[in-house]
Amino acid sequence: MWNQTMQKLGEERSVIREIFEYGAKRKEEIGAENVFDFSIGNPSVPAPECVREEIARLLKEIPAQALHGYTSAPGAPEVRAAVADYLQKSFGVPMRGDLVYMTCGAAASLTITLNALFEEGDEFVVVTPYFPEYKVFVERAGGKVVEANTDANFHLDKTELERAIGRRTKAVIINSPNNPTGAVYGEDELKMLAALLNGKSKEKGAPIYLIADEPYRELVYGVSVPCAMNFYKNTIVCYSFSKSLSLAGERIGYAAVCPACENADELFAAVCGAGRSLGYVCAPSLFQRVCANCLGKVSDINVYDENRRLLYGALTDMGYDCVLPEGAFYLFVKSPEADAKAFCERAKKYELLLVPSDSFGIEGYVRISYCVDGGMIRRALPAFESLAKEYFG
Repeated sequence: MWNQTMQKLGEERSVIREIFEYGAKRKEEIGAENVFDFSIGNPSVPAPECVREEIARLLKEIPAQALHGYTSAPGAPEVRAAVADYLQKSFGVPMRGDLVYMTCGAAASLTITLNALFEEGDEFVVVTPYFPEYKVFVERAGGKVVEANTDANFHLDKTELERAIGRRTKAVIINSPNNPTGAVYGEDELKMLAALLNGKSKEKGAPIYLIADEPYRELVYGVSVPCAMNFYKNTIVCYSFSKSLSLAGERIGYAAVCPACENADELFAAVCGAGRSLGYVCAPSLFQRVCANCLGKVSDINVYDENRRLLYGALTDMGYDCVLPEGAFYLFVKSPEADAKAFCERAKKYELLLVPSDSFGIEGYVRISYCVDGGMIRRALPAFESLAKEYFG
């Protein structure tokens, strides 16, 4: 036979992907212009010009065998050094290149990190709502997910974190800017979390790690994202260039162990070992080098900001309840009925494709991805209004 757990994962699939594929089918049936697909977080703005320029330069200047061949498993040394230098200059962290592991996107960063940390009986605290694959990644590593709720505005709740973090906790995973809410955790929140983790680590007699999942770090609107390493030493940052450089399909990112972390070199060795055991020989060679020369560059997020304001303003005027997101490119809307799945099914009547919140660890909400063409949002507004009338009159 075969692994029944893997079969179940393959059959259930991601709710987001299921809706996305349903949308693709509907577009074939009735035309793409008639389907309002807000399901998936696929960047809709072009990559910065430096990406195109770097690809052209690298193809011209570096022999194919060197450009497309293997790098060392953790990544090309010059690329890792460039990432470390960028983190030091941008956030004041005395980062070292030999503590940076280049990966196939943030998903690989997370799975490698979780497998590096896991020991029998470990628990990993996730803050709700959270990216659904966290649960898949943690459980596949062998760990148990423990959920900690956020406050009414989806920010960190000290009481909930105190309840969730215990002697079996190996790490806490945070995602800021958050998918699906767009919340950005500020300095006061990180100070609170750091103090709590220091106290709980002392009680446990061993470090509790902080995993900062940051694929949306640069996608913020009028706020900044504090660097978690500056607040808590036992931090591992998982990053992806998918959103900042609009390179989602190229699968490129990194995991970075804070240099102040207890036994940082040994922990990084475990990261390398986890990458090896999972079959990650090296991240894509070409795009390692492309990203190294585009550090700090960001796609035009003004487009996302315009979409954010347009959608938030229109939906709240119609009676929908939602919090204005501070970052990322998602609007988290309270479902007008308790069953968010039922609400999303009703929305399909108007060709609106929304994602119910159940798989995000919270009920009664829907996620709307506004990394789409602004024209589609405008065409969709009458559909949102017709749907609203069914609930609000």
